[in-house]
Amino acid sequence: MTHKDRWLLWLFLAPTLLLIAVFLYYPMIGTVFESFRDTSFINPTPRFVGFEIYEKILASRDFHEILRNSIIWTLGVVILQNLLGFAAAVLLNQGLPMQGVLRAVVLMPFILPGVVTAILWRFMYDPQLGLINSLMMRFGFFEDGAAWLASSSTAMAAVIFVAIWKGFPFSMLIYLAALQNVDQSQVEAATLDGAGPVRRLFDVTIPAIKDVILVNIVLTLILTFNYFDIVWVLTRGGPQNATHIFPTKIFETGFGQFRFGEAATYGVFSIIVLAIFVALYVIVQKSASNRRPVA
Repeated sequence: MTHKDRWLLWLFLAPTLLLIAVFLYYPMIGTVFESFRDTSFINPTPRFVGFEIYEKILASRDFHEILRNSIIWTLGVVILQNLLGFAAAVLLNQGLPMQGVLRAVVLMPFILPGVVTAILWRFMYDPQLGLINSLMMRFGFFEDGAAWLASSSTAMAAVIFVAIWKGFPFSMLIYLAALQNVDQSQVEAATLDGAGPVRRLFDVTIPAIKDVILVNIVLTLILTFNYFDIVWVLTRGGPQNATHIFPTKIFETGFGQFRFGEAATYGVFSIIVLAIFVALYVIVQKSASNRRPVA
């Protein structure tokens, strides 16, 4: 590449880089600076306090609850979403009748906006009129309706279930595309060797798409950790902080309680975790690219 070509390349990239800097990196850097200042609605004049807010948050009970909830929420959604998405992809890759209709039906939860999904499930979880309790009582699991979203023992599980219901079609699409690119000659050779469906799945299919699986797991880790809509609309982080995760805590602290310094500090912790996930995603994707055979 000549010197002129490099300048031309940077010239074409400049508008995109400028937009990224303005809308992504500038707010991120501003958040870091804000975390060192005590700023609130009552005291709008910023006061530099250094790491005082960090020490306060790290010593608080709320931070440890939010960290624990974020881990449970992220791992629960990612693991079950990927398992269900992979199972659905394997099923839809079998040449079943009405494949197009089945795929369209499975994709419906993913197409719905997160807010709409959460509102629908709030009605379904309603203790008196909800479909969930109605079915549970009809089949004899409960005598009275359960308050799924109002109990700290069931709220997180209820929210995770909704997130899995909405998110598994995303994983299914990725796995279905990967399954359709598996070398069928290897599958046929394993069949001739006497391998059954389960043996072919674990010895041929999964090793062939393991790079896609790893990339998808890391990608869903990033998306799930930073997800906001479903948790906030369903529970607003309650009851008693049982479902508060980093995005909901940031929103409540900053826009509900107007404690902008604390909200920024929670944002910095969130950025650190997301940066680790993004670095992991880049490493996995680069490793997958290096192992891919050159045509």
